[in-house]
Formats: sequence, C-alpha cells, structure tokens
Amino acid sequence: METGGDMTDAFADTAPSASELTDYDRAHIKLYARLLDATADGAGWEEIASVLFGIDAARESERARHVHDSHLARARWVASSGYKDLLHRPV
Repeated sequence: METGGDMTDAFADTAPSASELTDYDRAHIKLYARLLDATADGAGWEEIASVLFGIDAARESERARHVHDSHLARARWVASSGYKDLLHRPV
C-alpha cells in the first residue's frame, strides 16, 4: 500500500467523537479517505497503522490498534453523515 504523500502528519491517538465535523476532521479528510480505501482494499490494521500513522504495530500493538480503530470509526461516520457539514463550510 502506498500513501502517495506523507500521511503521518500530527494526529491524535483518539479521533474526535463530536456529533458535528470538527477542525481536526477537516484537517484529516485525506487521511480518512485513505483509511477507508485501504480498509476496502483489504489491508490489515497493522499495515494501515504503519503506513498511514507511522506506528509500528509490532512494538506498539495496543496503541496502533486504538489509533486505527478510532480513526476508522470516525472516517466511517464522516463518510456516512459528517460530510454534510462539508457542504456548508469550506474544508
């Protein structure tokens, strides 16, 4: 899996859980898209954690899994309903 750019820019270990799109979400839209694409392509969470977040799952398994799962859940929320906020405000 190639990122096509540096995806390991600053990110929180836990993605937002607000019921509206946050500044963090807007800043990480590309990351969310890549995360959804990688998941749809069948990439494992370990590979995704390494490529998109720069976390070595062999050394930081619990953190890598948490970061992956948290951001994947948020990416799915953005894709299913959070994107509506993007239609009303600039990214």
